[in-house]
Amino acid sequence: MENHSYRKNALIIGILLGMIFVLSLLLLHFLPAMQKSGPLAALVYQDSILIHTIDLSNVTEEYQLNISDGKGQYNIVQVRPGAIGITEANCPDKLCVHMGFRDSTLLPITCLPHRLVIRIVSDASLSGQRVPLDGITY
Repeated sequence: MENHSYRKNALIIGILLGMIFVLSLLLLHFLPAMQKSGPLAALVYQDSILIHTIDLSNVTEEYQLNISDGKGQYNIVQVRPGAIGITEANCPDKLCVHMGFRDSTLLPITCLPHRLVIRIVSDASLSGQRVPLDGITY
C-alpha cells in the first residue's frame, strides 16, 4: 500500500516539474520579443558614470568605440544596427567578448575588470540614470 502512495506522489511531482520546465521554455521564447518594444538605446557606463548613449534604432552602419580607462585598459565596442557588443578587450578573462551582441533589454554586457557596463533600455529618457553597483561589481 505504501509503495503505491510513493509512486503516486512521484508521478505528481514529475508532472509539476515538467509543467514548470515547459512554462520556463515558453517564457524564454516569448520574453525577448516582449522586451524589444519601442526604440532601443545602449547606455555605456564606466566606473558607474554614463559615458555614451547610443540610439540603436538610428544606427545605419557599423562602427566601433574604443573605450579606455587611461591606465592601459581598453574595450572595443562594436555598434551595429539594433545591436551592440564588445569585440576586443585586454582584460584577463575576456568574458565580455564572449557575451556576444545584445539586442534586447534582458541582460547587460559587463566587463568587471574594466568596470564597464553596457545596458540596453527601451526608452532613451533613462539615459541620466547611474548604473547601480552591487557587491559583485567591486
